[in-house]
Amino acid sequence: MLAAQQQEQGLAEPGSDIRVVKRKAEHGGHHGGAWKVAYADFVTAMMAFFLVMWIVGLNQSIKGAIAGYFKDPVKFMAEVKAGNAPFTLSAMEGQAKLGPPGPENDASERAKLKVAKRTIEKIVAATPEFKELKKYVDVKLVDEGLKIDLLEAKESLFFDSASAKIKPSTARLLDRITSELEKLPSKVIIEGHTDSRPLNRTDGYTNWELSADRSNSARRVMEASGLRPDQIAQVRGYADTQPRDPANPEHFSNRRVTILVVMTNALKRQQFGTPGEAR
Repeated sequence: MLAAQQQEQGLAEPGSDIRVVKRKAEHGGHHGGAWKVAYADFVTAMMAFFLVMWIVGLNQSIKGAIAGYFKDPVKFMAEVKAGNAPFTLSAMEGQAKLGPPGPENDASERAKLKVAKRTIEKIVAATPEFKELKKYVDVKLVDEGLKIDLLEAKESLFFDSASAKIKPSTARLLDRITSELEKLPSKVIIEGHTDSRPLNRTDGYTNWELSADRSNSARRVMEASGLRPDQIAQVRGYADTQPRDPANPEHFSNRRVTILVVMTNALKRQQFGTPGEAR
């Protein structure tokens, strides 16, 4: 029927076959490939963004190595093959990869504590203001690290009597001590101690409160002087339970504030113990 009509209209040759081709509608949108290209561009951009953020967070030596690679990749790889490291790890990065400090790190840390000890002793000895305090400042190396004792005399030297109020000269001394301790990687523990004589008070304030308050007063002064807040490991108040002179628990020398600069491994042993060690 359709062929006859087209022949009559002159659209087809007589006797020719007429084929009808039905075209399927093309699918667009999500059935095409355009979205894949857009998604690939997005992923590439995100990867570049995170790569840039990673590079920004690196130290200068690693940044320099990356820049060196892009400036001259051939020379960079030649140096690597020759065994010349393009950068070195910082102490903390190396520690993160190699595990906790070992004997070599302990030796290095103890060497720094020895230097700090000598410096603090010189400061106390050479500063006229501390002349009266000199023989009551005991600085020594112990197994845990560096121990600094501020020992009270018969008359209170470092704090007001039966009080946690620090004397001005004590605050200046702590400031000078802090200027050395803040350079160290080691943590600091501050302890307060009293003698066994009870306080002449009726409000329930005892040697426990006094010892804790004095150590906290020292902490506040040292933090204000530059000691890092994360450098303070503990603040302790022992009252009269750890006398310096056990044979004379009421002796004034038992009244003291101790600043203990603890080596990294020693602090870990205190906090977590070691395998087989009683806790």
